[in-house]
Amino acid sequence: MTIGAPSQAPDPTPTDVLATRSTAELIGSGQEGSVMDQARAYLQRVRHGEMGALPAIGGFVVLSIMFAILSPFFLTERNFANLLTQAATLVMLGMALVFVILLGEIDLSAGVTSGLTMCIFVVLVNVNGFNWMLALLIALLTGVAIGTFIGFFVARVGIPSFVVTLGLFLGFQGLELIIIGSGGLYRVQTPEILSIMNANMPVWAGWAMLAVILAVSLGTSLWDRARRTRAGVPNRTIALVWIKLGVILVIGGIVVALLSTDRGTGFKPVSGVPIVVPITLAILWAGTFVLDRTKFGRYIYAVGGNAEAARRAGVKVVLIRWTAFIVCSTLAVISGLFSISKVGSVDAAAGRDIVLSGVAAAVVGGVSLFGGRGRLLHAAIGALVIAVITNGLGLLNLPAGVNYVVTGAVLILAATVDAVSRVRAGGSLTRR
Repeated sequence: MTIGAPSQAPDPTPTDVLATRSTAELIGSGQEGSVMDQARAYLQRVRHGEMGALPAIGGFVVLSIMFAILSPFFLTERNFANLLTQAATLVMLGMALVFVILLGEIDLSAGVTSGLTMCIFVVLVNVNGFNWMLALLIALLTGVAIGTFIGFFVARVGIPSFVVTLGLFLGFQGLELIIIGSGGLYRVQTPEILSIMNANMPVWAGWAMLAVILAVSLGTSLWDRARRTRAGVPNRTIALVWIKLGVILVIGGIVVALLSTDRGTGFKPVSGVPIVVPITLAILWAGTFVLDRTKFGRYIYAVGGNAEAARRAGVKVVLIRWTAFIVCSTLAVISGLFSISKVGSVDAAAGRDIVLSGVAAAVVGGVSLFGGRGRLLHAAIGALVIAVITNGLGLLNLPAGVNYVVTGAVLILAATVDAVSRVRAGGSLTRR
């Protein structure tokens, strides 16, 4: 097996050596494939339709440039911080939905699940005098119970997820009305909750966060390489690890530097990374770790790709589907927490309008509605694209209806790209 051998080399000796060495000899040698080999392999995957988040990243760049030209306020430090906090709720909901979309399922109740659990949380704190941490735990357990309920009917009984979650989407709105009351509204009175979206870390903590991210990324990469070596699987070149760390350092450094500048408009200085950012990044890392490095994550992709083949291979398909809905509903609770922290209140319509935007975020980011393809990072990027659209159109003082039109058009375009890429992938496999 030839790994990392250059296609044309002036000296035939290294090429001959690499061509004849076994996989075991290549592991850990640093010759597992050059950066150019990996780049060519990536371009090959793109040509076969595996574009991932590439279209979303392109859209993000184009939209950012366009709004920067049209509005002098778009690239300001203050608006950049606002963009991150505005996107946080949608990022979390989009990541929640990825777990079920990877299975080829849907959860239309995720938005109202976030709203209902926050209604319970605020009423427990404001009316019943519960400690906010206990009330939050009850809200999270309610999310787990909702996910268990959905998973039972979808995975065990066999009712389509669209039908089950649509019924809950309607029913939970009624429960919100019962808990809050028609036209009712409760203010969030817990400073710790309000600070999630409205307060910032000290400037030094932002740089410390970047250092932790670099350390965790390096540790995870080295751990992955050690696992592959023990399993007898060739590693990618170590240069890719350093390139990845370099990209994180540059982009992260720019973001932290921008957020560390004073963006206050009055006498009180405002600086630092919003508190919601490290919370979101921690959940993103944990979810990505689960999907990429655990059996549960691999089984989700297997079931989403071909449930019958996964079942024949010994995967407990029912349990995987059941668990995915539990994870989705639980993360939806955190999305609702971000929402009430930003708004500062909860009413009987909480979470009603955001679920479709969550699905849009996942699809725009490159998560396939057909299942089996996508990552949590893709949903986060898609949510940022939608947030840029909302933020930019708001700065231009355009009617709210324009936002829905543009977002809908972007969603249709993303779904088209997904469908076309799958056809191309199938075509390439057929030609082989």
